[in-house]
Amino acid sequence: MAIKAKTKSAWFCQSCGVESAKWVGKCPSCGEWNSFVEEVVVKSKSTQIVGSNGQNKKNKPLKISEISSSEEARFDTKDNELNRVLGGGLVQGSLILIGGEPGIGKSTLALQIALHLKSYTTLYVSGEESAQQIKLRGNRINSDNENCLIVSETSMENIFSHVKNTNPDIIVIDSIQTLATETIEASPGSVSQIRECTAQLLRFAKESATPVLLIGHITKDGNLAGPKILEHMVDTVLQFEGDQNHMYRILRSTKNRFGSTSEMGIYEMQHNGLREVSNPSELLLSHEDESLSGVTISASIEGMRPFLIEIQALVSSAAYGTPQRSSTGFDLRRLNMLLAVLEKRAGFKLSAKDVFLNIAGGIKVNDPAIDLAVILAILSSSTDISIPKEVCFAGEIGLSGEIRPVSRIDQRIREAEKLGFKQIFIPKHNSKGLDISKFDIKIHLVSKVGQVFQTLFR
Repeated sequence: MAIKAKTKSAWFCQSCGVESAKWVGKCPSCGEWNSFVEEVVVKSKSTQIVGSNGQNKKNKPLKISEISSSEEARFDTKDNELNRVLGGGLVQGSLILIGGEPGIGKSTLALQIALHLKSYTTLYVSGEESAQQIKLRGNRINSDNENCLIVSETSMENIFSHVKNTNPDIIVIDSIQTLATETIEASPGSVSQIRECTAQLLRFAKESATPVLLIGHITKDGNLAGPKILEHMVDTVLQFEGDQNHMYRILRSTKNRFGSTSEMGIYEMQHNGLREVSNPSELLLSHEDESLSGVTISASIEGMRPFLIEIQALVSSAAYGTPQRSSTGFDLRRLNMLLAVLEKRAGFKLSAKDVFLNIAGGIKVNDPAIDLAVILAILSSSTDISIPKEVCFAGEIGLSGEIRPVSRIDQRIREAEKLGFKQIFIPKHNSKGLDISKFDIKIHLVSKVGQVFQTLFR
């Protein structure tokens, strides 16, 4: 009489991936309601992962004095923006996760990387598109690489078989939610499948020193789909964002074990792929000859890169009694705080008016140094008095109405001077250690919001 194999099932939270022996209504980890689903878990003997040379690598414990302290070897991606965000290039053995909205350009960016690395063998694994579809995108990018191998596959066992046969230097997976392994009896995209497939790819990357790029889906809330442990397992998490109605795309790093998380890369989406934007200031600024009310320029910094952005504000009387507050590219809560400071500390009554704020170019900026430019754009629109186009601003606004110092003020001044601005308003406390004489631009040192108003609107 044949004995039936015993199966094991468990309940997993679809939001954070926590495991439970039984169904629970509210997740004890993330607090989500009705997020647990049952999945059959039958693990066979662990799949043996081999290195790119076909041999098994075994690690042994080492003393800390025996470990080499040299910098990690990196691959040059031939993309200056991506190299900047990664911290210098692809680190050998790293696992990189790229997330973003559908149609934002994740697959285009990954394919451009694979096609531009002509001196390395790249294996591009697609679980969403056929090889013919990828070929059409490659023709649109107008780039060819004989060392770029394309395969449409979703089975982890078959993928590792292709890896053993082709011996690639870099692997691209599009996307991690489409992969499945035979060791887990669950559908692709489930918590257990994503976790197990990522674990196998991580083990392969570390043992073979092969960088692996994963493309991940995001949820309607903008978070990466799958368990939260997915972000903990990978070395780098890149967020590809931007408004599909605008041409610019922003690449940010939310986690990076080999570099800074404050860097930002800017791309321009064109018909033939993504183009690097080396000087974002000239593209983010409008070139109107006539000065308009409600428009100001701020010197901002993302990571180590200074650039100028245009801030547009519109203030009008509330038509329906309840004033509206709306912002695009700027934190709405901070906008409400700045409006409260204007009313309490500077005496401008804006509580009965609609206020709309927009960062030109469709980008999102979190630098507090643009506060001064934001309130001046609002006042310029409210009074219908334009601010001269050759004036630039940099300063953080405190709750008492003071203008607080900002970081890297010399880089901000130099960027404004390079683009032809004649005047810049900066916090007075930033003057310590700053040699004003070495700049040709006129520098106004201000400590209170009222000082700026008296200078510009007198």
